[in-house]
Amino acid sequence: MEMSLADCWGPAPASPIGFEGYEKRLEITFSDAPVFADPCGRGLRALSRHQIDSFLDLARCTIVSQLSNKQFDSYVLSESSLFVYSHKVVIKTCGTTKLLLSIPRILELAAELSLPLLSAKYSRGAFIFPGAQPAPHRSFSEEVSVLNGFFGGLKSGGNAYVMGDAFRPKKMWHVYYATEEPEQPMVTLEMCMTGLDAGKAAVFFKNSADGGCSSAKEMTKVSGISAIIPEMEICDFDFDPCGYSMNGVCGPAASTIHVTPEEGFSYASYEAMNFNPGSLVYSDLIKRVLSCFRPSDFSLAVTIFGGQGFAKSWAADAEVCSYLLEDVVEQELPGGGLLMYQSFSAVAPGAVSPRSTLDDGWSSDGMETAVQGEETCVWGVEKKVAEKGVAA
Repeated sequence: MEMSLADCWGPAPASPIGFEGYEKRLEITFSDAPVFADPCGRGLRALSRHQIDSFLDLARCTIVSQLSNKQFDSYVLSESSLFVYSHKVVIKTCGTTKLLLSIPRILELAAELSLPLLSAKYSRGAFIFPGAQPAPHRSFSEEVSVLNGFFGGLKSGGNAYVMGDAFRPKKMWHVYYATEEPEQPMVTLEMCMTGLDAGKAAVFFKNSADGGCSSAKEMTKVSGISAIIPEMEICDFDFDPCGYSMNGVCGPAASTIHVTPEEGFSYASYEAMNFNPGSLVYSDLIKRVLSCFRPSDFSLAVTIFGGQGFAKSWAADAEVCSYLLEDVVEQELPGGGLLMYQSFSAVAPGAVSPRSTLDDGWSSDGMETAVQGEETCVWGVEKKVAEKGVAA
């Protein structure tokens, strides 16, 4: 009997410490199917619930709620979120899920719909409990090996990056990208927050004496999440005894938030994608998200395809009061893409709020490249360190 990839990796270990909030994010994009194969142009949206469940089962998560519009379908999962566009699927899963094990089934379903593979992008932060992660997520090198097995044959080859300060390993950002050709213009913002303010985190405990809420709708309103992008239609979900997830939809744009509020490993994430950056003031958006959680640390990863001039200047303006910009990295991606990564830490109460100044005084740490056959994996990136000043 032939063994599947899931059988080879075995069951996931249980974490005796706490819940892993940091998500693994996988985005797979496809080209158009021949007109005769898909005359209505539905693409992946033609998949049945049973077919969608078939690849979510492999990742070890299930659908708990759904919200759709004319452009795409969004699903809140037992562990994070799923977005299905006609030519793209985006899955974010937290905890000890096995996200990469869903890839073979997704590609099989796309092939049945005659959708040619265009690109794949995988990203995640540094796990809070890395030792609790199951195969194939026990290390980034293990993840890259699996990803290259499916996407390394694309024209760009497989490209892997670890971004951030090596002296702050808990703030590293991991990215894998492969593409057949340049992608359509798009901006994606990924924001990860740790050390949530106790009062803000209490909102996401059901019926807590410390200010918890009785429902997801109440959590959305009381926390301020509904005001981040008011135009978004929100599908929210609360977990027992604590925890929260939401997806927002507005035209082709999507947003999603996931909250693990427990003290000691509290975490929240925010993502917005497929939006027009000209319609949002970057610093204002970041401030609205921060006001919901007041984290002690957070990071921003902005991925830009097409229109880099405006989008790059938009993403660079991330000055936030009461937070110190510790690290800035820019990395060009195959096909004309750009990834900007920034990490911040809260300023101690009573201290003078520092202001980070971005100028041309960049320094480089160099990079280490590992070559396997024709595939190149970049394990470090050219690092641009912003000077840090003190506000007058």
